[in-house]
Amino acid sequence: MDILVIGGGGREHALVWKLKQSPKVKNMYVAPGNAGTASIAKNIPLVKTNEIIDWLKKHKVDLVVVGSDSYLAEGIVDKIQRLKIPVFGPTKAAAKIEWSKSFAKKFMDEEKIPTAKFKSFTDFSKAKKYIEHEKFPLVIKADGLALGKGVLIVKNLKEGIQGLEDMMKSKVFGEAGARVVIEEFLTGGEISIHVFSDSKTFSIFPTSKDHKRAYDGNRGPNTGGMGTITPVLEIKPEIIEEIKNKIIGPTLNGLKKRGSPFIGVLYPGIMLTKTGPKVIEFNARFGDPETQSYMRILKTDIIDILIACVKGNLKNLKIKWAPESACCIVLASGGYPGVYKSGKIIKGIERAEKLKDVVIFHAGTKQSSNDIVTNGGRVLGVTAIDSSLPLALKKAYTAVNEIKFEGKQFRKDIGINH
Repeated sequence: MDILVIGGGGREHALVWKLKQSPKVKNMYVAPGNAGTASIAKNIPLVKTNEIIDWLKKHKVDLVVVGSDSYLAEGIVDKIQRLKIPVFGPTKAAAKIEWSKSFAKKFMDEEKIPTAKFKSFTDFSKAKKYIEHEKFPLVIKADGLALGKGVLIVKNLKEGIQGLEDMMKSKVFGEAGARVVIEEFLTGGEISIHVFSDSKTFSIFPTSKDHKRAYDGNRGPNTGGMGTITPVLEIKPEIIEEIKNKIIGPTLNGLKKRGSPFIGVLYPGIMLTKTGPKVIEFNARFGDPETQSYMRILKTDIIDILIACVKGNLKNLKIKWAPESACCIVLASGGYPGVYKSGKIIKGIERAEKLKDVVIFHAGTKQSSNDIVTNGGRVLGVTAIDSSLPLALKKAYTAVNEIKFEGKQFRKDIGINH
């Protein structure tokens, strides 16, 4: 099979790495890819949806895998389907559950899916008036996509007004903040749930946990994710059953009855509150950096899974996961998620990859002459596996210390007291 993966981050490198292990794969293409994917696949220097569609018209592939949320929001799956090419990922209408938070909240309200109390606003003065009468802390979210950064937790009215001004007036998240969703602040443990879906059947991944805040101790601004662990062993089976029955099933059924069957990976972020699991937000694709950990323990040929989802026969496939623990430590550019500089030379990747059970996934990197240099906020994902989480983390952090670049920033507490 010839396969095209769309995206250029750590998630896409991990997917390509896993796909390459299948004996069914012949040629692997990535658009646009990064320095890591370049070593195991052919990078296609295309970023815009229309450029990718034009390339697909000229190059026959057997499957397209869409990694990035922005492409899903642009309706790239719909356009690929019109070319009669098998594609793994939800249509624009099904992916709306991610690219419009106000739609997702209204959908959950209608389908009785547990989530935080909320209100949506397009008018700054009305939003300001609303928070003047609410209890703090509150959560303010940009309605659209914002690279995982469009969420503010505000502790008082002053912070709330400033957050609304930043989003709605200063447009710090662009048009994504033209509409905001204001939610009650949920407390509890946060986990990531992923399921493969063919729109009729779903298969749940092991539980995982992302570490969203930039700094140790869950401090600092939200990021796209600074590291993950899987599985989260203390989550009891009855909690997973409740999530399946009250969240996953009703979500897929609700989308189907609205004429938007969901094919791909559905990934709700879940807060385990005192009154049960509640959805923080929905994602309509593989998580990043969750995928980097998941691909280390997936045993079933991923091609078989993706094709089963596309063809609608997932119920006939038993998906197997290795019993090990996996982790991913993100190395970011200094200043991320704020202003950062690119073009910093990275040293030590080869040494780190020689360590047992360690794989380095590239995110924001590119080749420059004979060097690999930084080219984004999140630069590398250092992954490791072992029989227990502490052992996997020890391997990963040993590898982290082998890698050097100016401004290297990472959390030292991934998976510790999580």
